[in-house]
Amino acid sequence: MSKIYERLEKCYECFKSKIDFEPDVALVLGSGLGDFADGIKIEAALDYRDIEGFPVSTVQGHKGRFVFGYVGEVKVVIMQGRVHYYEGYKMEDVVLPVRLMKMMGAKVLLLTNAAGGVNRDFHAGDFMLISDHINMAPSPLIGENADELGVRFPDMSNIYDRDLRDIVRNTAKDLGIPLQEGVYIQLTGPNYESPAEIRMVRTLGADAVGMSTACEAVAANHAGLKTVGISCISNMACGITDKPLTHAEVQETADKAAPLFKKLITESVIRLGKAL
Repeated sequence: MSKIYERLEKCYECFKSKIDFEPDVALVLGSGLGDFADGIKIEAALDYRDIEGFPVSTVQGHKGRFVFGYVGEVKVVIMQGRVHYYEGYKMEDVVLPVRLMKMMGAKVLLLTNAAGGVNRDFHAGDFMLISDHINMAPSPLIGENADELGVRFPDMSNIYDRDLRDIVRNTAKDLGIPLQEGVYIQLTGPNYESPAEIRMVRTLGADAVGMSTACEAVAANHAGLKTVGISCISNMACGITDKPLTHAEVQETADKAAPLFKKLITESVIRLGKAL
């Protein structure tokens, strides 16, 4: 048994000793979006600190707990706060929560984030359905392969599942919520990108930039967890406007977009659950 899987099993055993719940859909909530979990029918909650060997988020605004409950009739596990590579964690730690939610029973993963807009047609407050990504951070699959989770060289041609994207796209259309689509690029952070770096990622084909998500999607696909992702464009990236970037601005824009986001996520989860 791989060391990665041994650690996962210990986390899972700790979870099972405290929580009796098997989710169908897993959600990761990005900056400013964590309050979504407070509005569902909650069955239980588990702080990351109470799981032996589990990484703990240090980012302001990230509550750092799993919430278990129902969105409509769909059983969900929600991460209120993720851990990031820039916090000093190994990439193995960063993706451990996603792998753990797979072990909990989740079949679908919905990733969300607050991202900087690179595409000049985007505006702060827009939502972007992630069609693909560019990962400029270290791969979470470097090192010993967890054969129990997936193969050594996994295919990544359908990282953000086409059928799941269709569901989210149709949901947004039915709700009358504008939804951009594009490529998300993950850089390491924690500094915001320079104007030259933004010009570079635009040349590479990115529409939005952030410091998370892509590595989680890679780990999820490796483990056979179907994935879909939505970015909240919380600000236009450096060089697009002359305004300096701050984390407070990211939170403020995400907070303003939260009511519409909650509406989109709620109905999307219900439809994703029905499709299982």
